[in-house]
Amino acid sequence: MNTNYALGDIDKVAKDFAEYVKGYSVIAFHGNLGAGKTTFIRALCHQLGVTGNVSSPTFSIINRYVAEDDKPVIHIDMYRVKDDDEAINAGVEECIYSGDMCLIEWPERISFLPVNAVEVFIEPLHEKERNIVCKLPQ
Repeated sequence: MNTNYALGDIDKVAKDFAEYVKGYSVIAFHGNLGAGKTTFIRALCHQLGVTGNVSSPTFSIINRYVAEDDKPVIHIDMYRVKDDDEAINAGVEECIYSGDMCLIEWPERISFLPVNAVEVFIEPLHEKERNIVCKLPQ
């Protein structure tokens, strides 16, 4: 999947994305600060049926939501994590290997990302336009 989208079209792109990654549990979002990772994850969570506030877990590291099918959706933000030990102590490894849907921002900050993780790259093209590239595991 390689798509350019205007922010006004994010819900449709998130819906298509949810179908594209169906069956995968760990999705790693890469992009610079301000690229739109949290904004896209918020739209994706709403497409998965999460109700209520979806916010960045920058300070809590892990936010847990419930999708409409009562399945957990875990949102992890590794931005403030210094190393693998800190991530493990925060419960990140347990979340990643739980089988639940895990949406991870700044995954490059840990070394224990599973080989079957979906890699997503978000890049701003203009103030209100983004490019998203999604690579499924081989």
